Amino acid sequence: METKYNYVTKLDIKYPHLEKIDVPEMVRECTDKWWNQTLTKVNDSVVRLGIVEGEYHWHKHEKDDEFFFVLEGQFLIDLEDRTIELNPGEGVTITKGLMHRPRAPKKTVIMMVETSIIQPTGD
Repeated sequence: METKYNYVTKLDIKYPHLEKIDVPEMVRECTDKWWNQTLTKVNDSVVRLGIVEGEYHWHKHEKDDEFFFVLEGQFLIDLEDRTIELNPGEGVTITKGLMHRPRAPKKTVIMMVETSIIQPTGD
């Protein structure tokens, strides 16, 4: 049985190539605490926008790395042995197979780059 989470995750590609992406508009319109939208596809990867606050669950992706980049706010990624703190203009790649828990102590806007077939809630 698949676990249900209280996250809004939109995997559809919102913007085709050559269409301008308006991130500030999406941030203004978002009322959810943990929301992400696939913005566009680049070869075999996708770029996603996350507007997040609170904690995600512990999870891992056995076959996929993930890249997180903070636009606004503060993003924390708990690992089993430490926490990575990201502030605006900072990013990190989480290696496939690594157990992690993302969280944001306040409303935070992030960009993610990952494969188009990744299961966002983990394997």
